[in-house]
Amino acid sequence: MRLKTLEGMDVSGKRVLLRVDFNVPMEGGRVTDDTRIRAHLETLRILRERGAIIGLVSHFGRPKGKVVPELSLEPVREAVKILTGWEIGFCEECAGEIASKRISEMRAGDICLFENIRFTPEEETNDASFAEKLAAPYDLFVMDAFSAAHRAHASTEGVTRFLPSCAGKLMEKEISVLSEVREKPGKPMVMILGGAKVSDKIKFIRNMLDKTDVMLIGGAMAFPFLKAQGKQVGKSLCEEGTEHIASDILKTAISAGIKLILPVDLVVSDSPENRTNASNIKVDDMEDGLMGLDIGSETVDIFSREIGKANTVLWNGPLGFFERAPFGEGTKRTGDAVCRRTVKGAVTVLGGGDTAAAANLLGFSDGVYHISTGGGATLEFFEGKELPGIAPLYEQ
Repeated sequence: MRLKTLEGMDVSGKRVLLRVDFNVPMEGGRVTDDTRIRAHLETLRILRERGAIIGLVSHFGRPKGKVVPELSLEPVREAVKILTGWEIGFCEECAGEIASKRISEMRAGDICLFENIRFTPEEETNDASFAEKLAAPYDLFVMDAFSAAHRAHASTEGVTRFLPSCAGKLMEKEISVLSEVREKPGKPMVMILGGAKVSDKIKFIRNMLDKTDVMLIGGAMAFPFLKAQGKQVGKSLCEEGTEHIASDILKTAISAGIKLILPVDLVVSDSPENRTNASNIKVDDMEDGLMGLDIGSETVDIFSREIGKANTVLWNGPLGFFERAPFGEGTKRTGDAVCRRTVKGAVTVLGGGDTAAAANLLGFSDGVYHISTGGGATLEFFEGKELPGIAPLYEQ
């Protein structure tokens, strides 16, 4: 199926409802990471240069249908303004008379950010009358929030019933790159899996097994696999009751001829707070009072060698407690190996919010081919699901 995009769309003088994801980290009323804002700038620039009248709609946090002042999007408006140098308006209502009046007063090239869409309970229930009210002042809907595309909400799926709709540039890129990796990855393909929970990734792993040649498993996700092999995991974070899932994946991978590699050594301490007591030990030397907080140096070398032979790398989940030194070193060195392979022409894709955060914090985000803005949306895409925020964007 062919995706409907901005190419060929006449947006001059048209009122465009642009769904973005400005759900960004914030402290003290200031945005601390503008990665998601920057991801939408190409779409915004194109619409602005072509003379569209742009209404920006986003969620922020989980206000659960109530007005929560600390979850207002107004501070994000200032971040967008600083980042772009453009005048960005703000409206305290996202749908209704005030919002409609604001749109009617705008001119070609104007941009206005509307208040947190989740302050309205009908957003998450995908209420049809609310979706119609949201769509009413506009001529066209552009869906650019891939990270919200797995939610059938009024501002992602509902408005498509009332407005001509297409994908923005970020959405277009996400679908193009992720589809290539999901459907026809260059061989050999290496999957790097980390993070905390096997259960969150089970469908993702199973759907990608027939595409994968090598699977590298680290982070807390490795411990159910090590436990399934009869190894001790000490006090390490190990999702309870998932050893049978890990054992099943191990058996399936072996029967499919996939090389599944687990850590052979770990960086351990008695707690994440105790950095001075960190040491690198063999997996077989784990003791009851220790926690595995990062993959060890020998494991990094093994992982790096496999990455060095890949033509496709798909990475979901950090490989250690990356927020605290020295427990981010394994993730950083693995990221550096991915960057080196990217330079050689490999398609390297990072997915998931924590993975992107690790890449930004540890300084290897710029060297990767593509960092997906989606967390749950990326996982569900690789599970093979039809995402409700994407389905209406295809030509019928």
